[in-house]
Amino acid sequence: MQGALRTCLTHGNVVKDSLLQHVRVLSPLLRPIVFSRFESVSSARIEEHGFESTRIADILKEKGKGADGSWLWCTTDDTVYDAVKSMTQHNVGALVVVKPGEQKSIAGIITERDYLRKIIVQGRSSKSTKVGDIMTEENKLITVTPDTKVLKAMQLMTDKRIRHIPVIDDKEMIGMVSIGDVVRAVVSEHREEVDRLNAYIQGGY
Repeated sequence: MQGALRTCLTHGNVVKDSLLQHVRVLSPLLRPIVFSRFESVSSARIEEHGFESTRIADILKEKGKGADGSWLWCTTDDTVYDAVKSMTQHNVGALVVVKPGEQKSIAGIITERDYLRKIIVQGRSSKSTKVGDIMTEENKLITVTPDTKVLKAMQLMTDKRIRHIPVIDDKEMIGMVSIGDVVRAVVSEHREEVDRLNAYIQGGY
């Protein structure tokens, strides 16, 4: 997965270049016309319809408030067993951790990786260990805001080797996105860009 993400990030413009190369190969006589039209598009129009326009807020809106994984949490006083049980029931790999009675104030995050490394490998009991004892604490969290571009979020998750990232707005937790959410958004955005290029070359613009 990490290799695929790095390939997508490194070669974000390959789709566009390949499409233009395709036109160049199939019809060399059209090259001056296509490139002339391509270069005549205003920078504002390109920015409006180009890559990297999707924000984290768009992903959260797509998931919806009631969607599994959009806002799942446990408290620092919950047992690790209960936290893992909740992850299993909702088919997610991480839970946001809050202090008891403070649902909007994030205290940290607990992931499947924390469970494996700090409970299973160390031979500890998940039923007697509190979430607060093994979670990644708030001051070590990597977070994004609703306005963060999806491609930037993907870069952060790839570089830091994490699969879930909390979304913070005005110091309050408003949701969480996974690497799957981000990849789907980037793939969708690239697909739309290819469609726009096709329409442009065929005279749709």
